[in-house]
Amino acid sequence: MVDDTPPSTALCPSWASGVGYMGVAACVVLSNFGSAWGTWKSGVSLVHTGIRHPKSVMKNVIPIVMAGVIGIYGLIVAVILGQSISTPNNDRENSYSIYTAMAHLSAGLCCGLSGLVAGGCIGIVGDYGVRCVGYRASSVTIISTSSAEADGYSSIPDSDADGGDDVSGSDDQNKLFVAMLIMLIFSEALALYGLIIALIVSQHEYSCT
Repeated sequence: MVDDTPPSTALCPSWASGVGYMGVAACVVLSNFGSAWGTWKSGVSLVHTGIRHPKSVMKNVIPIVMAGVIGIYGLIVAVILGQSISTPNNDRENSYSIYTAMAHLSAGLCCGLSGLVAGGCIGIVGDYGVRCVGYRASSVTIISTSSAEADGYSSIPDSDADGGDDVSGSDDQNKLFVAMLIMLIFSEALALYGLIIALIVSQHEYSCT
């Protein structure tokens, strides 16, 4: 049988806009999920560490800020995709093609999934990093070596037992903080990569008019 469907109808079906809006929803939902995940993991450890070392709270808030930026990436891409989806005219003719819809869906998934994994990475790194920085600033360890200590923590010596180079607690704290910051930056870069590719793919379009 010969398909008598007009080329414009085949390339621009009525359900094409639904595929495009799926890309918008996936971008926002997945990015916000990753942002909330990272904020939750880092925020809990920040509050926990702030009990013993309140002075380090403002410095260790960086993972929470970086996790919140991921949600902004998803918002930017979703707004661009939403504005690119055209509506049918009064004659019920759809100019939004399935090619453009698939491009928008790919862009939304690219940004959303990248933000999801980046948020999880920031949350886990921030969780352990903030705790370690706070414990070192308080000169305590997580595992006690003496049952006589009421608080369950033991002191960390600030210098080597064999009389080596003196390493202060402040220096150790700064080293831990810098290491955590580097890991957070590269984790945030994962979401940035998804944002860049999503913006490039979103520009690929085909109109039936």
